[in-house]
Amino acid sequence: MSPQTPPQWGPAPERPPDRRGWFARHRLLTVLMAITAGLVVLGIAGSFAGKESAAPPPPAPTEARAVTDSERLPRVGEPVRDGKFEFTVTGLQPGVQNIGGAYGQDAQGQYFLVHMTVKNIGDKAQTFDGSDQRLIDRNGSKYSADTAAAIHLDGSESFLEQINPGNVVDGIVVFDIPKSADPTRIELHDSMFSGGTTVDLTGRG
Repeated sequence: MSPQTPPQWGPAPERPPDRRGWFARHRLLTVLMAITAGLVVLGIAGSFAGKESAAPPPPAPTEARAVTDSERLPRVGEPVRDGKFEFTVTGLQPGVQNIGGAYGQDAQGQYFLVHMTVKNIGDKAQTFDGSDQRLIDRNGSKYSADTAAAIHLDGSESFLEQINPGNVVDGIVVFDIPKSADPTRIELHDSMFSGGTTVDLTGRG
């Protein structure tokens, strides 16, 4: 038998270099980095969006314009409407000190009486009440009606006066105001919940 040739030990063959890129060789780390970067971008975008939504809108530009005669308030003698009532202020009576005589009521300042007609233009009965009306002076102060004093006034027809459709009443609304007050407008309402309409008391229509 021929002797066996002993194995030849030598250096192992060199492993071919890995020519893949860094990201290909580290796939798991690459995925984690991509997720982290995405979360950071979303957070920054959300922060900017929140700041933009919280910022108040810029003020709208305003324009000065003259008030024309067609935009003036209705005056004494001109009919106005609010809800189911058509009002016409027919006269003003300032400087009244007492209503009802000895058994009536004295003014704290002066009674200012506003005479008006009230017509029901609706299709149901509606109650007219002087307490729903407001008198406004030149300084913008608003005065409530004195319904207790109006009860002592003959023919005031301004305390819970029910008016049927189509009917008209002549009412007098009484206000107790300071002697120095200068009433310029009255705000008329068909009820305490209505928007109201305003009449200029400084002139006639």
